[in-house]
Amino acid sequence: MAKDYSSIAKAVVKLIGGESNVTHFEHCSTRLRFSVADLSKVDQAGLKGISGVMGVVASGNQCQVVIGNDVIEVFDEIKKIAKFGGSTSAPVAGGKKNIGPMVLDFMVGVFQPLVPAIAGGGILKAFLALLSLIGVMNSSSVLYQVLMNVADAPLYFLPVLVAVTMATKIGCNKLTAVAAVGALLLPKTAALIGAETPAVLFGLKIQNVNYAYQVFPAILAVAALYFIEKYVTRITPKPIRVFFVPMVCFAVVFPLTLLLLGPIGLTFGKGLTAVILTLYKYVGWLAVGLVAAILPLMISVGAHKAFIPYLLATLGDLGYEILYMGASLAHNISEGGAALAVACKTKNAELRSAAFSSGVSAIFGITEPAIYSVTLQHKKALYGVMIGSFVSGSFIGMMGVKAFVAMGPGLAGMAMYVDPENGMNIIWAFAGFGIALAASFIATFLLYKDEAAAAVKAPAEQHNDEIFQAPLTGKMVDITEVPDAVFSAKILGEGVAIIPDKGELYAPADGVIETVFEYKHAIAMTCDNGAEVLLHVGIDTVKLEGKYYEAKVKSGDRVKAGQLLMEFDIDKIRQAGYDVVTPIVVTNHAGFQIEKGKPGPVEVGAVIMNVSKEVSV
Repeated sequence: MAKDYSSIAKAVVKLIGGESNVTHFEHCSTRLRFSVADLSKVDQAGLKGISGVMGVVASGNQCQVVIGNDVIEVFDEIKKIAKFGGSTSAPVAGGKKNIGPMVLDFMVGVFQPLVPAIAGGGILKAFLALLSLIGVMNSSSVLYQVLMNVADAPLYFLPVLVAVTMATKIGCNKLTAVAAVGALLLPKTAALIGAETPAVLFGLKIQNVNYAYQVFPAILAVAALYFIEKYVTRITPKPIRVFFVPMVCFAVVFPLTLLLLGPIGLTFGKGLTAVILTLYKYVGWLAVGLVAAILPLMISVGAHKAFIPYLLATLGDLGYEILYMGASLAHNISEGGAALAVACKTKNAELRSAAFSSGVSAIFGITEPAIYSVTLQHKKALYGVMIGSFVSGSFIGMMGVKAFVAMGPGLAGMAMYVDPENGMNIIWAFAGFGIALAASFIATFLLYKDEAAAAVKAPAEQHNDEIFQAPLTGKMVDITEVPDAVFSAKILGEGVAIIPDKGELYAPADGVIETVFEYKHAIAMTCDNGAEVLLHVGIDTVKLEGKYYEAKVKSGDRVKAGQLLMEFDIDKIRQAGYDVVTPIVVTNHAGFQIEKGKPGPVEVGAVIMNVSKEVSV
């Protein structure tokens, strides 16, 4: 069945806190990335409950919604229906920001948009080298040279690309930034600073620096441009700003970059590369293995993006990279092997389907579906990934495998390991590929046990059938009648709703309280048969910020059917302009058979639903 991307998009926009809460919006290969003004307004539990969302990662003012292979379709739908703010500097509620998430947000904003162009050019370059190596294409032909030139362009003009993303991130004039940084690559500039007699400016010698392929000089130049542009704009009369502000920026930023910022940025980039090379020299194979083993944990929170600046700087400086990309290859293929092992061993049809499709995606380099739908959900599968990653990563490190392209390693991109000077490089890369696939598959197959099958061994009934009692007194209506598309379209799950007459919410079944939402307007619980239930008192009542609600339980509490969970003031909620209709939905309804009672008046304790699930034996 085709996915309803429009409904998913509407639900995401609503639960992210609305258009006004988003200051920046973009996507990578599997995630929607939001910079938000106030993280407390994001309904993370609700986002996780959307059909089509694999997971949510939130930190600082960043919220990442993991979609998987459908991310572009959902992104496009969101762009159609929402107009987000363009600033990325909106303050996080509460005033104080954590430096770690801020730095990660900056790096993602500047470096993530560069990856498609760099990966595309790099793969084209690798394929051309491979075709030349096997004699299919002559390296002296015009076609070869034309394609090689365009393939080399993204890295050669990396400073200009960085100028665009940096200017976009910090909010200065993009074209002024491109011109100021682009001047570093002019042939006349290269001739000036590369002359036998050193060029002198303001009594200082200009260092002979090749700015092509460099990252950090451009970052420093655009940062300086931002402050200068801001100051000059403030003091310049409006009628002449259009030409005077860029003129002053050019006159100040370019000389400053040649004399100071460029050499500093170059030194920093080379220093970063030198540190990694020194580490590799002494514990190379172990370093690759260890990085590979912890990558699933880093990717789950987005921390792997911290490697991007080093990766691009190293590719620009050396033309290849030997630590992160080798570790990434080992990890990606291990995710695939572990997921396929789960698919082969599980008796759960739903898990088998998810594990197989996500395993294939991981083998081709897209790992988030496997991470969120399989390995993070099943610890033994995660152990299998880490074992396979370490074994393969250590082998790749021992062989000194070099990568020449910045992209997610996988079967489709193995040409990134083609080394024109060393034909064994790609052979060792494929060997590492095979080791990762085999080691992770075997380890996971031996370790993994189907949780459902294990549960069957427990004595007596496993409560596969669950009678849901009315948690409220009032009038029961079908979920499709709720005046909120997130519920009525069943995006958050299947169920019913009750228009309450009394402000008391009771547990509909035996289970455990998973979440009492920050503003007390909703409670999520897991019933004894595994059904995950969301009880949401009112529509848009999160905006009340907890007023008129009093929770009687907390996260982790064990509750019995009919136990009081919450008290709320119906009259005051209605007077504030909110509908008190309360959806009761099973958010993980796939795999459950749900029989709903007839709409009409209900008392607390009356049967409203029968939720059953078959257990494989």
